[in-house]
Amino acid sequence: MPDLLVSLYSNRLAELKERADVVGASIRPALPPELHLVVAWIRERFSENWASEVSVAFSRQPVACLIAVEGGELLGFACYDTTARGFFGPTGVDPEARGRGLGLALFSACLQTMKALGHAYAFIGDAGPVDFYASTAGAIAIPAPDKGIYQGMLRSAPK
Repeated sequence: MPDLLVSLYSNRLAELKERADVVGASIRPALPPELHLVVAWIRERFSENWASEVSVAFSRQPVACLIAVEGGELLGFACYDTTARGFFGPTGVDPEARGRGLGLALFSACLQTMKALGHAYAFIGDAGPVDFYASTAGAIAIPAPDKGIYQGMLRSAPK
């Protein structure tokens, strides 16, 4: 999967924010005392590697992890500045909550936060849903002769 680049000054981000604003769940920064809950939730639903990256996001000031919460229940998360500065991800939504626009809302909120923090571009490393990122935010593939930052990384078995 390629690495992608998103301009945080694109007009598409305003359109993305409008689409994301209709999601019923609250999108907010995670709080430090929620670390154990969020990391365990991610470990259970996704992978140990993502749980590690989220732990790094919690070590940032401010916490670089946004969460989607509804009725006191965690439904999704998105991080930035974890594996490398300027990187978006990891991100995930509970399988039972997919299809409601939560991923879109988390993606939008992260990009807005990254822009507010002074980033001009966001990198999406080893991007999974390339078409989603291209159509929603105008992400483009970064031409590179190799796999990028994740080349040779040790990985846990997917859940």
